[in-house]
Amino acid sequence: MNFKQSPLARARPPCRKRPLALAAAIALPALLSGCAGGILQPGGPIGSANALILFDAVGIMAAIVVPTILAVGIFAWWFRASNTRAHYRPDFVYSGRIEIIVWSIPILVILFLSGVIWIGAHQLDPFTPLDPKTKPLEVDVVSLDWKWLFIYPEQDVASVNTLTVPAGVPVHFRLTSATVMNSFFVPQLGSMIATMYGMVTQLYLKADHPGDFYGESAQYSGDGFSGMHFVMHAVAQDDFKRWVSGARGSGTVLDRAGYIGLLQESQNNIPFTYGSVTPHLFDDIVKQDLPSGPGPKTGRAGSQVRPVGEQ
Repeated sequence: MNFKQSPLARARPPCRKRPLALAAAIALPALLSGCAGGILQPGGPIGSANALILFDAVGIMAAIVVPTILAVGIFAWWFRASNTRAHYRPDFVYSGRIEIIVWSIPILVILFLSGVIWIGAHQLDPFTPLDPKTKPLEVDVVSLDWKWLFIYPEQDVASVNTLTVPAGVPVHFRLTSATVMNSFFVPQLGSMIATMYGMVTQLYLKADHPGDFYGESAQYSGDGFSGMHFVMHAVAQDDFKRWVSGARGSGTVLDRAGYIGLLQESQNNIPFTYGSVTPHLFDDIVKQDLPSGPGPKTGRAGSQVRPVGEQ
């Protein structure tokens, strides 16, 4: 059947938005090139494995997306109005060959994706140590409203909204929440993980090289959510020891009274450190021997919290 172009289509003026669309398509990659520090710029083994899974998934899905896009263009070109060789078959109902193609490609894609997810889920289990031969740095993490508390039990120091670790050394995190559920995430190092009140989750990460890595809360938790972020400083071993010595020299003690003061809701907190920590404070938080945080309340904006004794 020959398709003829309608008078309305012939009378339609040419589209004038093409230059704008073309300019937007060219400008978008340039704008995105300014984004740095994301999951596609991994700084450790877990982040690299996560990025590889993303690339593999995109490549596998492209096997069905790209042919579909090409087929749309081919069909549009072949069945254009001016092509007299195109046949219109209104009585066409079934083709076994087409059915095989239509169903086999999605099934193969699902099988490949399932394999990638299955293998990755076991290899990247957050409870699995990265290097059994290397002793990890122990860090206890507590999510509060709206700040992060990091406790170094072996070094007997703590910090708020700042995290310093030695580069090249695995870090074993134990994580909990003093208030509502939250999510701990350092995009370049990988593996977002939840923190929940009265529960401990674990996570192993490692920074391959010195640098500053942005960390954030990845789950909305109220008014101060936008300021609930931190910087993870990966430094040389000697610099880490100097940082610990400097933290100990601050003289501020994180005891039960100091922790209860830290539970106050506060926004955009300036990072600071504690020179010593009451033993087993993290365990007391998990066992709920210490009170919980008040939880976010709409319209209630807290002030910045500072350690006891600091002006």
